[in-house]
Parts: sequence; C-alpha cells; structure tokens
Amino acid sequence: MSNATPTSTPGIKESWLIFMLAAIQFTHIMDFVIMMPLGPQLMRVFDISPREFGFLVSAYTFSAAISGFLSAFFIDRFDRKDALLILYLGFTIGTLACALAPNFSLLLLARVLAGAFGGVLGALVLAIIGDAVPEQRRGSATGKVMAAFSVASIGGIPIGLYLASHASWHAPFYLLTALCLVVLAMSWRLLPPMREHLLNHVPQHPGKLIVSIFTNTNCLWAFSLMVALSLAGFTVVPFLSPYMVANVGFEEVELSYIYLFGGLATVVTSQWAGRLADKFGKLRVFTIAAIFSTIPILLVTHLPQVPHWQAFIVTTAFFIVFGARFVPAMSMITSSVEPRMRGSFMSINSSVQQMASGLAAFLAGLLITNAPGHEELEGFGTVGYIACGFTILSMFLASRLKKVS
Repeated sequence: MSNATPTSTPGIKESWLIFMLAAIQFTHIMDFVIMMPLGPQLMRVFDISPREFGFLVSAYTFSAAISGFLSAFFIDRFDRKDALLILYLGFTIGTLACALAPNFSLLLLARVLAGAFGGVLGALVLAIIGDAVPEQRRGSATGKVMAAFSVASIGGIPIGLYLASHASWHAPFYLLTALCLVVLAMSWRLLPPMREHLLNHVPQHPGKLIVSIFTNTNCLWAFSLMVALSLAGFTVVPFLSPYMVANVGFEEVELSYIYLFGGLATVVTSQWAGRLADKFGKLRVFTIAAIFSTIPILLVTHLPQVPHWQAFIVTTAFFIVFGARFVPAMSMITSSVEPRMRGSFMSINSSVQQMASGLAAFLAGLLITNAPGHEELEGFGTVGYIACGFTILSMFLASRLKKVS
C-alpha cells in the first residue's frame, strides 16, 4: 500500500499541484482534440478523404504509443518534475511545428512529433496523481484533472474553431503554442522536486521491469480495459464533426457549440463522477456510466437531419457519459500497480491507449465513406454498434481489475 500523502510534494499544496497538472493536461488534450472539429476544414483545404483524415489523427496516437512504450524503460528513474518539464518542452516544440506546417505531409510529421511527447505527458500526470494523492481522494483528483477535457471543449475548441474560421487552421496551434510557453514557465517555477517514488526504489534492469509488468495479471487486465475503452470512444469521436456537417446539416462555424455545451456539462459531471467513485466505489460508478453510455452512442451515430437543439442534446449527453465512465476507469487503472513501477506502467498504459485510439480512428476511417454522388457520410452507424460492443466488453474487464495501492 502507498503511504503517499499530500505532503509528499513539499512546497506546494495538493490543490495547487492538481491545478498545475490540470493546466498541463488541458494543453496536451487541446492539442489532440482540436484536430476533430478541424476535420471538415482540413479535408477541404488539403483535398483529403475521410480515410486520410483518420490517418492524420492516427499519426499522433501511433507516435504517442511508441514513445510511451520506450519511455517505460527509464521514466521511473528520474525526478517526476524533471521528466515532466523535458516532455512538455518537446510537446511545445511539436505544437509549434503543427502551426508552421504548410501542407498535409509536413502537418503529418508535426503530429508525429507532438504525439511523441504528448502521449507520455498524460501518463506522467496520472503517475504523479498516484504518487501524491491518497487512494481515498484519487478519484476526485483524477476527475479534476480529467475535467481539462471539458475546459478545452468549453473555451479552447470554440476559440480554436473561431480562429480557424476567421483566419486559418494554423491559428489555433499558434495560440496553443503561446499558452504552452506560459504553462511551461509556471511549471518550472511552481512545481517542487518529486522524488518520493525513488526513496525505496531498488535499481532494476529495464528489461526485467517491462517483463514484470507484462507478466502481472492485474496489469494485463488494466491494459485490456484501456484498449476496450479506447475502441469504445475513439471510433466515434474523430468523425463526430464531419458527420454533423455532412449528414446533420451543421455549418463548420457552428461546430463550436457542440463542444461548448458538451464541455459546460462535463466540467461538472466529470468531477461528480470522481467524487461518486470515491464514495460508492469506482467499479460501480464505472459500470453504471458505461451502461448508460450506449444510448447516446447509438443516437449520435444514427442522427438524421434534425433541429440543432435536438442534436445538441444528443451530443452533450454523449460527452457527459464519455467522461463519466473514463474518470473512474482511469482511477482504477492508476491504483492497479505499485508506486515503484507506476511511472513505467502508466507510460505503457498510455502507449496502449494511444495505439488503441489510433487503431480506432483508422478502423472508423475504413468503415466511413462518402455516399456515391453525395457529400453525406455512410458507415457511421456501424461504427456506433462497434463502440457499444467494446463498451459492454469494458464492463467485464473492469470487474477483473484489483486495487493494489
């Protein structure tokens, strides 16, 4: 069992630590999710198909998967702060490269660079929560950090879409780069050294550490849960915006309202999910959220041309249940491994997540096509059935996971 307490990060209160981690998570998530609503514009500007856009999304996730696996060999050997700052600097450079990219090929390479650092960042943030926050408050802390997705939806995505619509698709990445520089400076100044995981650390050969993780049954259940959750979500999310434009009748500039309403709702409900998970049990809250999530998944992937207010209700419900099931799941996964190898485990878990997310986007891109002679997309309904199938599978996998620390 971990003996970590809020005082395990001297010089900064737990609330401030969570705030800084949430700020880092916000920029990291913003960089990833901004690609989704930019889909229609990028497909038009670069004259690419849904399949090629799916590959553009997958490039980030596949790169993050590879870097996450490689980082697992050494991430637990360093001060968490030093590792965080180095990764965040590389992520900032990758985001700037996206802003400067003049064509599809160079944007693809820039997404690979951003993903190489961004994917490991998310894992390290969760590892720090596991180290610094006691298990009885870990669900709430995870919910607050995961609310960064909602904040990105409320403010970041609408602003990004506004800039993209009135300037160019480059503009959101310039804004994000500037924000990253501010957060980087604050992190360097405010975050204390975080070496507690090294106090009882016994040097172990990286290869043996990886083997011990992959031969640990509990870790394998955690990885399986992560795969199922990724396939249950990221088969749908990347093509939500293109579908709303092509099939439901939204204008590109109107897409920001989808993320605004969804973000406003989930910034509250994600934190509720974390607190409820701490109070009633993470597995119970996850299972209930997963069951209810199948309804908006099926609705949003079969949505015909309806009044926009009806579409907003469906998409907002989709984002609510998406976050409500993810928060307790990540808290369970974080608690499924001993602190001494949590960084390596979370890096591999991030690698698994990114690989599965990339596979999900790629799979959806193969299934979704343009209707012959029309701009409408076909195959999104099939994607919805697949997402529901993996949601059901995730409930079984979560029930097999055991709490370690």
